[in-house]
Amino acid sequence: MASKLTNSHSSSQYGANPVKKDEIRLNEMGSEVVEGYTCKPKDYDPERAIMHYKTLLLLCDDERCGKAGKTDMASELREILKEMGLNKGENRIKVSRTGCYGTCRFRQVCQVTGNTQANGNTKNNALWLKNTHLFKEEKWREIFKLLSEDKTLREELDKEAFIPMKVYY
Repeated sequence: MASKLTNSHSSSQYGANPVKKDEIRLNEMGSEVVEGYTCKPKDYDPERAIMHYKTLLLLCDDERCGKAGKTDMASELREILKEMGLNKGENRIKVSRTGCYGTCRFRQVCQVTGNTQANGNTKNNALWLKNTHLFKEEKWREIFKLLSEDKTLREELDKEAFIPMKVYY
């Protein structure tokens, strides 16, 4: 039986689209994926470096927030990043799902974290965006463009986009 070769992130069903029997799929790092998984490599190499990211977006996908948008927001954002060419390379933006942050009154939330060990903007580190389930595709594209260009989100976006934070010193 012939195998079908696909990229593990080519589907908007990322995360819900495991490799099937007799299917060969490559993950973003170019490794063949284990049957039953979406991106787990068959040949584990503990010495292989992880893929660089400039910015990490931690998107709440727990019970309340996940239902707020009624769509698979993380997969949609990954598709936009691919279209913009920001899923790889020096300006890569990574989207990860998280459990509950306890900020349900601001649902759906997204924490922005700049990779300050490399080329992330320190002023974009530990920012919290609220009600992201209401953001349209154009808004996300604007945010991704700002992040890739090292713009400071607090200076570029309406202050209503952010969760107010109390900082203890």
